[in-house]
Amino acid sequence: MYTTKPVATSANNTEYGDRLFIYEVKGLCQSPDIDSLECPIRQSGTKFITVPYKRMNQEMRRINRMGGQIVSIKPMGASLPLGNIATPTTENQNGKSMTQAKEKVKVPVNIYKPKSPFIGKCLSNEPLVQDGGSGIVQHLTFDLSGGDLHYLEGQSIGIIPPGEDKDGKPHKLRLYSIASTRHGDNMDDKTVSLCVRQLEYDDPNTGEKVYGVCSSYLCNLEPGSDLAITGPVGKEMLLPDDEDATVIMLATGTGIAPFRAFLWRMFDELERQKNPDYQFKGFAWLIFGVPYTANILYKEKLEEMQAKYPDNFRITYAISREEKKADGSKMYLQDRVAENKEEFWKLIQDEKTHTYMCGLKGMEPPIDETLTTLAAEQGVDWKEYKKQMKKQHRWHVEVY
Repeated sequence: MYTTKPVATSANNTEYGDRLFIYEVKGLCQSPDIDSLECPIRQSGTKFITVPYKRMNQEMRRINRMGGQIVSIKPMGASLPLGNIATPTTENQNGKSMTQAKEKVKVPVNIYKPKSPFIGKCLSNEPLVQDGGSGIVQHLTFDLSGGDLHYLEGQSIGIIPPGEDKDGKPHKLRLYSIASTRHGDNMDDKTVSLCVRQLEYDDPNTGEKVYGVCSSYLCNLEPGSDLAITGPVGKEMLLPDDEDATVIMLATGTGIAPFRAFLWRMFDELERQKNPDYQFKGFAWLIFGVPYTANILYKEKLEEMQAKYPDNFRITYAISREEKKADGSKMYLQDRVAENKEEFWKLIQDEKTHTYMCGLKGMEPPIDETLTTLAAEQGVDWKEYKKQMKKQHRWHVEVY
């Protein structure tokens, strides 16, 4: 990216007048106004200029004087759609540096629909809960060979369980967050994995134990079995392209699924070898709420990654039935956020920070309450601040 001078961004840069914007400009002609720049500008080329808010009108006039055309204006740090022009350079025939367009990645959606699902095959179905944990949670991997089902980290697929409902109609599909990277657990671009908990609850009328139709089907699925898959769907939870981003992940239970995909893409060695154009150098923070230590899904691999990348990855657990707060009450995810409130607040002010929340919908209100209090201590209205983060595509929520 070309700039008229080096510009540093800061989490404390919150005054609107100091906000930075990126001008994408084409058609500039070399002139005394820009001869001082470190690199020449081709008349037919594109230039990116970083401009403080208070100088926007002045810069527009300067660009007009040089015959340039402003193609777009974006706030510094705002999430850009996949496939926008990136900053890598290459050399032209004269050996001079020129901007190079990064390969566009289209977000795939609804390649397979409910009326014509893809028929995949279960390759493996492995338990994730250790002895002493609660419930049944399985890691399932499905073969996608012979089809065109591909996906990105943060998307979901639909599963159509066999059989009929109480009204004699075919069961409707259920959506599950994808737990593998786009290359799949086998790194051959031919599999997709899910993290599924068997739903169970007591019927309020009869007191009988009720088990979820699709979750029970999947948790008991035998390797080699066929199953109907739809999708992929979802653009809300996509991982940013920025290798220097800060990614905060708030998860409860199987809400870890999309974050497993994120973290494997960031830190798994085979993934890093497979993705030379994406080598994560930012900071990832997973705050994970579970009832027991035995319910920490993917614990060994997560802690192995943390040990290998201590400057880039942190895990904070909230184990509600084993850990207690100072007042003796249970420790929940929102309590860990409150414990780290100063660092958490500093991070989410930075426009390079993306915050994700995934898990049971009951997790959202207490986290909102905690952040409302935290923001108020800084003289900020959390409701309005969250709206701003959403507009910047930096606040991502998927609860169920």
